[in-house]
Amino acid sequence: MAGCGSWVFFLTVCSASLFEASSDIKVTIPVGKFFTHELFRETFQNDFEPLGKVYGILYNDPIIFKCNKQNFPDLPEWLRFTQRNPYDNGFLYGTPMSPGKSIIEIYATNQRSYDTVRHLLIIKVVPDKILPYQVEVFIKLREIEKVLPSTVQDEIKQDLQKLWDTETLEMINITNALDRGGRVPLPLAGHFEGVYVKVGSEEYFSKCLLRVLTLENKKQCKEEAKIKVPGECHFCINPSNCITWCKTELFDLTKMKPKPPAPTMGSGILEAGEDFKPLESPPNRDYFPDYIVTVIVPLILAIILFLLLAYIMFGRREGIGKRNARTNQIQLYHHYTIHENTDELRTMAGNRGVPPPLSTLPMFNSRTGDRASPLQSDSIPLIMAQQDPYSDTLPRK
Repeated sequence: MAGCGSWVFFLTVCSASLFEASSDIKVTIPVGKFFTHELFRETFQNDFEPLGKVYGILYNDPIIFKCNKQNFPDLPEWLRFTQRNPYDNGFLYGTPMSPGKSIIEIYATNQRSYDTVRHLLIIKVVPDKILPYQVEVFIKLREIEKVLPSTVQDEIKQDLQKLWDTETLEMINITNALDRGGRVPLPLAGHFEGVYVKVGSEEYFSKCLLRVLTLENKKQCKEEAKIKVPGECHFCINPSNCITWCKTELFDLTKMKPKPPAPTMGSGILEAGEDFKPLESPPNRDYFPDYIVTVIVPLILAIILFLLLAYIMFGRREGIGKRNARTNQIQLYHHYTIHENTDELRTMAGNRGVPPPLSTLPMFNSRTGDRASPLQSDSIPLIMAQQDPYSDTLPRK
């Protein structure tokens, strides 16, 4: 049994070392052609659990991918990565525009066990000719993750081949609309980000594609009217792959001006010549007008404002004082009339000759109408009134 266990351990180590040796993926792509590499979760799941299939244990763990160029914190400028959620496959995609070699490090992290696996993707870009005729179309009802699989790319390519009327069609680039300044769609059904798809060919554009350059098509797009596409130019079998005609662009690289040649590098040493002659001193300039504009004019305005404020604060105080004195006299007259009327009412009330009401007399009982002498000491203690709230606390004769 011990020997059997050692053999199992030896086979496990050998398989792991063989897998580590074969984990490097090497691809060769031409310049100007679209490149896609799909990171399958199943492949990395087997790396986390190499003996899971042997024992019949299968996991569906969430896996997060992170990619970068070796010894660099990010990917090359032509390469992009996308993964919608940890339960989806990841995609590396892009179009290289210059030859070279890139080593991409792919890190997969298992969110269940927090194990990490590292793979290497070696991309070699070789020179190739650029296709002279290119077309870029916009597909509104698609997202970048749904277009990158090879089967979907083949569907879009077949529709564009019928539209271009050629079989020699190459995929050049696929770009997310958000990377081109598009808006983030609402998280509702029927709202998509949209993608731009560029294809190229060595054959000239078809009649259907040349309709994009007509004045009628440009006028309809400017008025945001519905584009009337002839039946012979409608080739999208899947409604999700239908293009937006107003965002279709044609590129004829044969008519474009060639780029100017790069400047030649010299030795960095100036050629022998005459002695350096510095420039002469500039002519004299009169700064007095500038001084008047920047200093004198603001000073004059400040003085005028100061005089105006002084006149408002001190020159009109006499009129304001008279007005306040007259207001005070009116208020005093009102107070005097109020006091005079009050004294008159009190005098009239004292001359009535009517006895005052009983309720105003001291020690008046509102129930019986009797009056009690204020010197009478017959009273009920307060504690008894608290014990019996219905008792009569008034003094009795």
